[in-house]
Amino acid sequence: MGVPPLGEIAAHFTEVYGASVSKDTISRITDKVIEDMTTWSSRPLQHVYAAVFIDAIYVKVRDGQVGNQPFYAAIGVDLAGKRDVLGLWAGTSGAGESAKFWLAVLTDLKHRGVRDVFFLVCDGLKGLPDSVGAVFRPRSCRPVSST
Repeated sequence: MGVPPLGEIAAHFTEVYGASVSKDTISRITDKVIEDMTTWSSRPLQHVYAAVFIDAIYVKVRDGQVGNQPFYAAIGVDLAGKRDVLGLWAGTSGAGESAKFWLAVLTDLKHRGVRDVFFLVCDGLKGLPDSVGAVFRPRSCRPVSST
């Protein structure tokens, strides 16, 4: 999923806000936002979290055509009780949530410094306990019911 063409962004801005913005201004803004997003998504994380909550949310995305795309979210709670969004990852449009993708997400968290998680809170996705055990030391991974 890339940045839409600058002309599309300018037209959308004009349609929604009734103001015109130059392609040069849009380019400078998107370049800065992408730079900040890259820095944020690769920042070092704490070594230990009391809990990490993971789940995917589905968003309708237009990338050629409109389709449901999973976005994977990991939210950590450190030992002092402070919450932090550890990351957001875009899955494949039209694909459902997968334990294989979670394996890549958890590996990314480990590469960014996470060494241990006391409680990993997740839904009942088949194969997710195996993905967790492959990245972090073997532990019990019990899904939390939404009822």
